[in-house]
Amino acid sequence: MGSKTDVQSRMKNSPDREIDCNGRCMIPGFVDPHTHICFARRRESEFELRLAGTPYLEILKQGGGILSSVKAVAETDEESLYSYSRGHVLSAISHGTTTMEIKSGYGLDTENELKMLRVIRKLGRDLPLEIVPTFLGAHAVPGKFRKKPDDYIDLIIDEMLPLVTDNNLAEQCDIFCEKGVFSVEQSRRLLQAAQKFGMGIKIHADEVHDLGGGGLAADLGALSADHLLAVSDENIKKMSAAGTIATLLPGTAYSLKKPYARARAMIEANLPVALATDCNPGSSYTESMPFIIGLAIMNMDMSPAEALTAATLNSAYAIDRAGMAGSLDRGKRADFLLLDGQSPAILAYHGGVSPVEEVYISGEKVIRK
Repeated sequence: MGSKTDVQSRMKNSPDREIDCNGRCMIPGFVDPHTHICFARRRESEFELRLAGTPYLEILKQGGGILSSVKAVAETDEESLYSYSRGHVLSAISHGTTTMEIKSGYGLDTENELKMLRVIRKLGRDLPLEIVPTFLGAHAVPGKFRKKPDDYIDLIIDEMLPLVTDNNLAEQCDIFCEKGVFSVEQSRRLLQAAQKFGMGIKIHADEVHDLGGGGLAADLGALSADHLLAVSDENIKKMSAAGTIATLLPGTAYSLKKPYARARAMIEANLPVALATDCNPGSSYTESMPFIIGLAIMNMDMSPAEALTAATLNSAYAIDRAGMAGSLDRGKRADFLLLDGQSPAILAYHGGVSPVEEVYISGEKVIRK
């Protein structure tokens, strides 16, 4: 018979519960580090306009795009916005997402940005997955500030940021740095202000034009630069040296019928790549990380192992959650998935179908097909 110490040691190292996976592949829960999943209305008609050849920035100038979603949020009460968004988040969980970032950005005024962030906070409290809230007041230039975007940046810095942080409504601040939206210098000014408030920073960067948003992300020590369809080789190297994550959104390229981001060039430059759905009602209406992983494998020349890492551990780093999510390690939350397959390759091999059979969050089963 062993000593009392031996028995205690064995008990300490024994699992609380055993789960028979029946030979199925077990992987970490997906971490989706870039979503706009809090919205009030879909935009199917704009999808048809894009299919007919109307450029996205032209749709935006006509009051569509982000601005149409802004109008919908303004017209929707907080309870209804919560209910509509909740349905999409539950769908994401069913597809294997166990940690998710959600941005505001369809408010574009103080009242409605705060409304969105309160909804996002409530979703995080009510649902089993981990939700990371991001303030994106600088998602577009509101109509009344169209000729004076600097004044809108002032409003965000002077009025919105203090209220967001005082009410503990967001951990991160983001901005859409793009031609016709916010310049590199405007982005720098806002993000540096957010850092003074103790927020992590992210950037919608170089999606349509190579403005240098990726380089700005590196200069400021941003958690991530996202989109990057037009990023330069020089700024890929800068981001790699700075440790900034490149969050790629293949669902957006798919929906907009654009070339995909250059994942291979980034990986070969030792730039960590993350994958996200960019779930939103306009340019990427999907909450399925398996679909995103399939796109990355088939259209971005990523291996199944690279795509899985990009959708789990690298994505966790992109939203400052690598200490608790993104891998199956001692001390982390027990978020994992059981797949109908023998390896992560099933995510691309069984195209258009989610192979996620069971979803566990903190060791508890929340979804079973």
